[in-house]
Amino acid sequence: MYSLQALWTQARERLDVVSVVFANRVYKILFGELRATGARARAASDTLFDLGRPDLHWVDLAKGMGVEAVSVDSLEGFADTFRAACGRRGPFLIEFRIF
Repeated sequence: MYSLQALWTQARERLDVVSVVFANRVYKILFGELRATGARARAASDTLFDLGRPDLHWVDLAKGMGVEAVSVDSLEGFADTFRAACGRRGPFLIEFRIF
């Protein structure tokens, strides 16, 4: 979310950029950090580490900035889409949903 405005710049300048968002919907790294302190995940940490409510719809956000976008949820789908995106002109965003 901190660099969403970059999509608008890519569209405005017609840049040949492929942006990839790995959308896992949760700050998974923080669960490991929590365990490293000896603490256990509980309802409060689950809520704090969740990136939903509401879910971010990256394809819609990109399109709103003038950038074509698709969502994929498999490595094969990502590889095919990334390959195709690299062979086209203009900005393109791939949301790789990781569950």
